[in-house]
Order: sequence, then C-alpha cells, then structure tokens
Amino acid sequence: MLAGRVVRDPEFPTAVDADIRVDGHAAGDAQPVYVALNKPRGLVTTASDERGRDTVYRCLDGAGLPWLAPVGRLDKASEGLLLLCNDPQWAARITDPAHGPGKTYHVQVDRIPDDALFAALVAGVIADDGLLRASAARVLRTGTRNAWLEIELHEGRNRQIRRLLAAFDVGVLRLVRVAIGAVALGELPKGAWRLLREDEVQALAGATRASTQAG
Repeated sequence: MLAGRVVRDPEFPTAVDADIRVDGHAAGDAQPVYVALNKPRGLVTTASDERGRDTVYRCLDGAGLPWLAPVGRLDKASEGLLLLCNDPQWAARITDPAHGPGKTYHVQVDRIPDDALFAALVAGVIADDGLLRASAARVLRTGTRNAWLEIELHEGRNRQIRRLLAAFDVGVLRLVRVAIGAVALGELPKGAWRLLREDEVQALAGATRASTQAG
C-alpha cells in the first residue's frame, strides 16, 4: 500500500517519506533481505508479465521471503547472476551508472574473435542512447566455429552487449552474467538462490570504481 492505495509496480516512484505498507506493516519495519539468484534463460525479470510468460519470481516460490525487487535486469534470453532485495537505497547504489560496481559476463559468440574485435569492443560504437562499449574484453576459449568471451561493463543499458556485438556482425549464442562487483555466481545451481553475506552486501554498497576515483 502506498498512501492507502494498492501499487503493484515495484519501480513506482515514491517520496522518501511516503507511507508504504506491506501486508499491513510499515515498509521500514521489514528486515533487509539481499538475494543472489542464478536466473535461468527464458524467464523475464519482472513481477508479472502481460503475455503470461514465466518470471524470475518462479524461482522464489515457497521460499518464505518478503517482497523483493530485482536490482537491475537480465533480459529473457540472458542468464546468470541477478540480485534482488527489499532495500531501495542499496539497490540504487548498485545500479548507479557512475559509481555502481562493474559487471562481468561470459558470452558465447558465433565466430572466432581477433585482436581487432577486442579493440573495437573497448572503443565502442555510438547508438541512439549514447556510447556502447565494454570496459574490458578477452577470449576465454575457442572452438572451430565459435568462442566464449569475457566482457566487463561499467554501465548497463538495455541489451548492451548484444547490441555492441551486433554492430560488428557478431551474434550472441549465450550470455551469462557471472559477477557483479566482487559477488560471483560461483557454483550456484541454475534457478537456485542464496542470501548474500553481510560482507558482500557492504562491499557492493561501498563499491566505487577506480576509474571514477581517478577522474
């Protein structure tokens, strides 16, 4: 409830001093909960979907957790580490494009990369919403027709990696987010979740990129 009105959108803008209640209790009374989820491919990162598609909340069914909102997004075709929490101030720090922690992805592409491609990914391309670029890119392993890359981003935009690679005629076969700052996906099974440790919560909240500190 927001000021006596039911609001189902977890991203609905509210004033800092707004009267927010969940199940009759003031939102400020809730114990902060921070969760890391290994999002499977095919789930949408939203509370509900107008087309009836399965959402990431399917992975939390029966867990007895309070209401949690996604911290950023992964598109339906992407998988890997997704954070959820009921602490909007903490979430805002994580998603801050200027100061939030970097994110690391493992990406399977449909060609064998060369040094020129890596240089181009870091240099970036201009899109309608600004410069798309990777902060770092390297090869993990190659096969006969495709390869796995590790790509780091310091700023997340809608389908940024897919659009960046497409600009150089590179198709994405799989995209897995493996880390946000110092928090790694690790061996967490697909579709499973765990609570973040207190040191992880604090590390993410206090993360400031070296590039920001330098200038």
